[in-house]
Amino acid sequence: MPLLLLAAAVVAVISPPPAVPLNEAAHAIEAGRLDQARIMIGDAVKAGATGDAIDRLLADLDFESGDFQSALVRYGLLLGKHSGDLGLAEHAGIAAVHTGDIARAAILLERATTSPTASWRAWNARGVAADFRSDWTVADLSYSKALALNPGRAETVNNLGWSLLLRGRWAEAAEQLEKAATLDPKNARIANNLDLAQAAATQDLPQRRTAENDSDWSARLNDAGVMARFRGDQKRAIAAFAQAIEARSQWYERAANNLALSQAGSAPTAQ
Repeated sequence: MPLLLLAAAVVAVISPPPAVPLNEAAHAIEAGRLDQARIMIGDAVKAGATGDAIDRLLADLDFESGDFQSALVRYGLLLGKHSGDLGLAEHAGIAAVHTGDIARAAILLERATTSPTASWRAWNARGVAADFRSDWTVADLSYSKALALNPGRAETVNNLGWSLLLRGRWAEAAEQLEKAATLDPKNARIANNLDLAQAAATQDLPQRRTAENDSDWSARLNDAGVMARFRGDQKRAIAAFAQAIEARSQWYERAANNLALSQAGSAPTAQ
């Protein structure tokens, strides 16, 4: 083989694969094509891509895939180098809410929502974090901002309804949850919350639905007991927890614990 051709063959063997434009992977994530995005990111890494751009894509991929724990770790590392990036703070704050790290979520989302371009998701998540801390002023502000940005989002309306439930404002809660149910009539969580609000408003326990399994029935009864306990209705709380125990499902232990706490005068736990 001529020397020139041999050299060309060697170059062909050792040349890296063509790099995948990272903006294409980012667009795939935004469009929900997560498997495609995963392949594209893998190809980019094989082609030698490294650094914050790849780390951001991996964090976003974890986030959109529902792996919030991993996403939070990745976003945290990126924020250590880019503390002023409010987009990172928004995603990290939402991930923190999903992992139950409410203290961290509150800090991140307060920072994220200083941005005029903060999304409805950021404001909605900030409202959820505020509910966990019983900070009703921030909760009201957050849900108001979220709904102004996306008025027809059932998720936010439901969260506002649940927030009002936690405060014992049953009629207002039922009104919001009815709106949420209209926006998303097939959502079981919204239906359960509406049922709970209506039961709390009428002082009656939720009625078992046709073909409802023991697990769902017990969960709703347990929630009804929690709401009654928050309102100070000891008799109704005990009745709800006792009925949940009778259903003998996976909620048995939690309902039993709540019954014991109610009888002892302590605060029970919700879902």
